[in-house]
Amino acid sequence: MTQTDLRTHATEIHEQFSDRLDVTVEEIEERLSTLVDEYQVPTDEARRSVVNTYLDEAGMERDDLSGGGGNEQKAVADIDKAEEWVDITVKVVDLWDATSDAVAQVGLLGDETGTIKFTKWSKSDLTELEEGAAYDLRNVVTDEYQGRFSVKLNRTTTIEQRDEDIEVGDDATEVEGALVDIQSGSGLIKRCPEEDCTRVLQNGRCSEHGEVEGEFDLRIKGVIDDGIDVHEVIFDREATEELTGITLDKAQEMAMDALDTSVVADEMHEKILGRYYEVRGPTLGRYVLANEFAELDAPADPDAALIKARSI
Repeated sequence: MTQTDLRTHATEIHEQFSDRLDVTVEEIEERLSTLVDEYQVPTDEARRSVVNTYLDEAGMERDDLSGGGGNEQKAVADIDKAEEWVDITVKVVDLWDATSDAVAQVGLLGDETGTIKFTKWSKSDLTELEEGAAYDLRNVVTDEYQGRFSVKLNRTTTIEQRDEDIEVGDDATEVEGALVDIQSGSGLIKRCPEEDCTRVLQNGRCSEHGEVEGEFDLRIKGVIDDGIDVHEVIFDREATEELTGITLDKAQEMAMDALDTSVVADEMHEKILGRYYEVRGPTLGRYVLANEFAELDAPADPDAALIKARSI
């Protein structure tokens, strides 16, 4: 990380807090430099840590922040990192029933490159989005859950309806083949319980919130071989339960009885490794998110697939 990069981060953070705190760009840059250069903290985590410190000092919530600096106009398919402030031009494809009083609206947005989930918080007090309408959305923040990116509309977001319609592209990928590997990080996992945070814990720690109790979840990070290429696929909790027949409650019971969470992934290996599946969903980074899937009849030589699976 160069000093120019740190200076850019420091300047953007300064713009976020300059009207609430008496802090200079140089002081912010020094904090970042200490974390990145002396303690080898990744830049994104260092920035989150510094921002959280200033949020506490200012008595602010994260939703009170603006992006800081000029936001990049992004296509939906180009959103590939969490906690970035961006501008997007999109159409409201679908609205879903909110499952929490904290959420005013939730649904699907889309542009020519594909679709993305959005959440609009009740406390943001923003204009209602209408299904089928197109909007310029300024200052939305990106988020990530199980490899799938989304955007959040907060109180600093501006909404401007457009007269022109937007044709929404289909960003789904279809893969078909043998499930030849289940990667580490599959099975019974724990996520950060903090509001708006869904990061998977590593050794009981969230990269943003530190040591937390964590909430159990299920997922499978699998590899499907179509005979030519291999494709990495993520099954979320619902898909994992359907795929394996192991519910979250059952997985927790198994782990408690064995005093070991790895027994869940081991059981999943036995149930699904070497079987053939057709999977359809968006490509997110290097993963295909299994929005739809179906088990297929095995080809004439299923033993060959099992031998290949066990050799990985």
